[in-house]
Amino acid sequence: MTLEKAKKLIKGCAVQMHARYDKPVFDEWAIISFADKKGRMLGYIGPRKEGFKKNFVSDAGALRTGILEEQYQIGDFEFSRHGVGTGFESFLVLGRGLYLICNNTAETMDAIAKNPKWIGAQVPFVELSDQFRADPLVVANPL
Repeated sequence: MTLEKAKKLIKGCAVQMHARYDKPVFDEWAIISFADKKGRMLGYIGPRKEGFKKNFVSDAGALRTGILEEQYQIGDFEFSRHGVGTGFESFLVLGRGLYLICNNTAETMDAIAKNPKWIGAQVPFVELSDQFRADPLVVANPL
């Protein structure tokens, strides 16, 4: 899959999740490359692009190990129940060394999951993961 197609799918997923939840589930969506263990942002939707870059290591929190050790397969995802403030709530593996970081800068994943509408909002996210599992993101020069 191309980067442009991935961005289009991610935007569509965000719209669907927000509609099912009646407000944004995640207000930050970032495509990150970790080719050669060096991070690079390939796409970003959200309120704090520079703050996202600057605070990436601390905001990754409990999810950092899963991202940096590449222990997940393409299409796999992980949630952090207790990401507070700008601490990341989730990541999805888009391709080899390529991740989608999802974050709600106001609520924790635990608070999001307490809303009964969260169950329905997960459907587009899981469908997105299946799309990347079937057609992984490939970036010619990720750095």
